[in-house]
Amino acid sequence: MSVDLPTPRVGPLQQHAPKPVRVVLNWGRRYSLWVFNFGLACCAIEFIATSMGRHDFIRLGVIPFAPGPRQADLMVVSGTVTDKMAPSIRRLYDQMPEPKYVISFGACSNSGGPYWDSYSVTKGVDQIVPVDVYVPGCPPRPEALLHGIITLQERIAAERVSGRAIAERRAGRFAGHRAATASDVTRGLVPKP
Repeated sequence: MSVDLPTPRVGPLQQHAPKPVRVVLNWGRRYSLWVFNFGLACCAIEFIATSMGRHDFIRLGVIPFAPGPRQADLMVVSGTVTDKMAPSIRRLYDQMPEPKYVISFGACSNSGGPYWDSYSVTKGVDQIVPVDVYVPGCPPRPEALLHGIITLQERIAAERVSGRAIAERRAGRFAGHRAATASDVTRGLVPKP
């Protein structure tokens, strides 16, 4: 005769899960990040170098090159974000399942970089999606990305797992910006007369 032991449900009741269960769930999410790389310029080469044998971020539990956004936990935006590319970034971010994280990698994705004064460059990817970790540099070294990943993993280990806590975290981190869809991000290149 078998007896089913009560286990906490994964979903809306996660906030009532005992602390040891939350620690195990956060540990699993922390060391199994599937990365969706959104490489737009030269920083993408440094991202690829980080995934190679010398730096090898797989040893940190980061699995590179998820098949698509629906299988990814982490989006790494590396390179110059233009206004024309902004709706695609937002659309792919919206397709990622919760909880999802974003690392802005390089000066161009952080603030526009040397192209900040251009008419077609978005002044930072944080105007489109909420960013968890900023990695500075032009282009940043692979060690900087490793440090950014470790910083993100520490945040994941400390967070609550409930759906409400995730929604509050998203709203608080994206404060000052209204929730936008991919169609809201598009704007005309030439203003109407």
